[in-house]
Amino acid sequence: MSRVVGRHGDAWKVRVAPAPENGKANAAVVALLADTLALPRDGVSIVSGHGSRDKTVALEGIDPEQTERLLAEASAAGKDPE
Repeated sequence: MSRVVGRHGDAWKVRVAPAPENGKANAAVVALLADTLALPRDGVSIVSGHGSRDKTVALEGIDPEQTERLLAEASAAGKDPE
């Protein structure tokens, strides 16, 4: 299951189900972020780290404060109950 896991230093950690082959994991990251942030998929792009676990993404149509809020909400909603 793909989900926003939470903060990892200054970055956000996400988990996606597809294996990192033929761009499937990258596509899943884009889809997860687009859905979580209510952005069109073409508003989310991976700008570096295509073949790495660490990626830099560009987001169009959303400000940093709203991005932080929505990712934090998604992270909290996806936590396993203790």
